[in-house]
Amino acid sequence: MKKFENFVYAILESKSKKMLVILLTLMALAASVMMLPTKIVKAKMLPGKSDNTFSVYVKTPKGSSIEQTKAVSQCVVEHLKKEPEITDMEIYAGMGIPLDYAGLVKGSGMKNSENVAEIAVNLTDKHERDETSYMMVHRLRPLVKKACEPVVPGSVIQFVEQPAGPPTLAAIVVEVTGHNLKKIRELSKEVAAILKKTPKLVDVDIMADDIYKKYELVPDKEKIARSGLSVDQVNKIVYLAFEGMAIAHKNSANEPDQIQIFEVLDPRTKLFRSKDIDALKSKLNELNLMNQKGMMVPVSEVVQIKEVDSQPSIMQKDLHRMINVTAEADEESQVYPLLEARDRMIKYFKKRGYKVEKEPGMSTYMFDLHLTDPKTGEKFLLRWDGEMKVTLDTFRDLGGAFIGALVLIFLLLVIYYKNYTLPTITLIGSFLSIIGVIVGHWVADLVTRDTFFLTATSLIGFIALMGISSRNSLLLIDFAKALMEAKGFPKRRAIAVASATRAKPIMLTAIAIILGSALLASDPIFGGLGVALISGTVAAVFVSLIFVPVLLDNAKAMELDDENPIHHDPTDISITR
Repeated sequence: MKKFENFVYAILESKSKKMLVILLTLMALAASVMMLPTKIVKAKMLPGKSDNTFSVYVKTPKGSSIEQTKAVSQCVVEHLKKEPEITDMEIYAGMGIPLDYAGLVKGSGMKNSENVAEIAVNLTDKHERDETSYMMVHRLRPLVKKACEPVVPGSVIQFVEQPAGPPTLAAIVVEVTGHNLKKIRELSKEVAAILKKTPKLVDVDIMADDIYKKYELVPDKEKIARSGLSVDQVNKIVYLAFEGMAIAHKNSANEPDQIQIFEVLDPRTKLFRSKDIDALKSKLNELNLMNQKGMMVPVSEVVQIKEVDSQPSIMQKDLHRMINVTAEADEESQVYPLLEARDRMIKYFKKRGYKVEKEPGMSTYMFDLHLTDPKTGEKFLLRWDGEMKVTLDTFRDLGGAFIGALVLIFLLLVIYYKNYTLPTITLIGSFLSIIGVIVGHWVADLVTRDTFFLTATSLIGFIALMGISSRNSLLLIDFAKALMEAKGFPKRRAIAVASATRAKPIMLTAIAIILGSALLASDPIFGGLGVALISGTVAAVFVSLIFVPVLLDNAKAMELDDENPIHHDPTDISITR
């Protein structure tokens, strides 16, 4: 370690070398931090999670028949059958699959209409295949959507993966809020159109029922009475014709309850040749009821057909009408397409004449947009929710924890050293480990097949490094002060000796951390934590042994008290070394 001691001492003795160390460190800090806004290193809440299953949601236009929904679903299945890694699939038409984690989060349990279906797709074990489930979804999504969505125009096909972390409705959720429901529906369509044009956003969907024309069959009580029929007869024949119903019961010795005998017409007889009123009248003419006199009466003679608008479901939040527009990020952090889509929305709605105001202050809703219609004065809110809000909340909490750790460490060191200079140097050295954290993620992104994101677990690793880096600086400071006070070493020589002497235990500690974190680095979720600990520890070693000594050399707090100078032989360091 004598060579390293002389190396550090030579730096401390040369003013130009000290300035070079400080300059290079600051340049490294600036370059690493700039990797975030320049997208060299990308930030995300959690990376993708490879699983053994995923789901496909199929939604045909509201009012579509179950046969149309099945046709789209069958098209999806036919394309997925070509994948050797898919073991089996199951179609749930008119409903969602039995609830799993993704279903609980995304509300598949509420699917209960003829225009929806869900396909459960099971894969071979993730440890036995090279392609991850999220990369398979990324590859198959555009192919399946291009081939199957045109089967029924207006259909929406969504690929849903198991969430890797906190439950969210989607990666990006825009809550369009206001009082005018009609205007909200128009705004939600405009927002969805902007999201569809934003790169890296897929599976854009409006969580609102379409308003469509439908026909109501209203029994004409007067005609029913004159025809010798009853309203109950008419209701039952209509329900039986289009839905089916239980007409009797069967008792069985093997069943504790009665078994219903359910009668339903052949599916082909229930189909209409078109969706107009003439097709409905033609179908009703085929249905006849026998009255009390034994005469057959066509159902079309005793019912009235009314064309009405469908009644969509209405969502509310905080006493305001609301429509959710959702989108998924395709192998991308939701942060970057969100910012791009938000800028496009600001420009678009300003051109439309709206007064657009941004949310003031730095809060979890800082990306929200307030729209005001200048003609009517109506106010609307575009609130960003989903994984983006969870990300902001998490990074805010982790940032608060980081600041809290800095403050506590600083206060403890102030009490210990009874000055502010040495604690400041310690914290500066600890903070500079972020250079290694960011650079480590950049290197990991270069050597991995998928994008390696800076995640929430990466920040947890950075916060954990604060204590390790602080410990390195404290060992250096205390040992240098001990050499100066007990052995009478000059300040620069004491700092150089302390750096060389403590280099071995600091490096051994770093190696232990690196080896212990190596197992985490390959984990899909906690890989960011492992990389942060490994690369951040490497940076902390260099900062502690080279940059911190330079700062200590310029610190007046390291000077001895002139009133009680101690003179010892500076070469006698056998005890301390």
